[in-house]
Amino acid sequence: MECTVRWHDGMSFIAETGSGHLVAMDGAPSAGGRNLAPRPMELLLAGAGGCASFDIVTILKKGRQDIVGCDVKLTAERAEEDPKVFTHINMHFVVKGRRLKPEALERAIKLSAEKYCSASIMLGQTAKMNHTWEIIEV
Repeated sequence: MECTVRWHDGMSFIAETGSGHLVAMDGAPSAGGRNLAPRPMELLLAGAGGCASFDIVTILKKGRQDIVGCDVKLTAERAEEDPKVFTHINMHFVVKGRRLKPEALERAIKLSAEKYCSASIMLGQTAKMNHTWEIIEV
């Protein structure tokens, strides 16, 4: 895996991923940025949410669960001193479907958190990870 990050101007940067996609990042105005794009740490948090959601949708589909939607809201706390690593992350999953089995969702979340989601497992080295969920019948 590879990625090239180029300084654009001010405190904005453009990342080009190995798969050829572009991602913009910018700093807060207080740090010289123009607030044009997400902060790098926001993208790190979003990546963990995407990774976990990918796992959960895949596991539920393989388990023949009738899933039609999956959202995850992430909230994180960071250390006050540098390096300002994440110290606590909560992932709240809202999964929509028909007759979804709660035990199947709990299993999918556990497998993602403990075995498959590289991003959240890596972040779990510095942050206490918490997972909550709800099912919405459609």
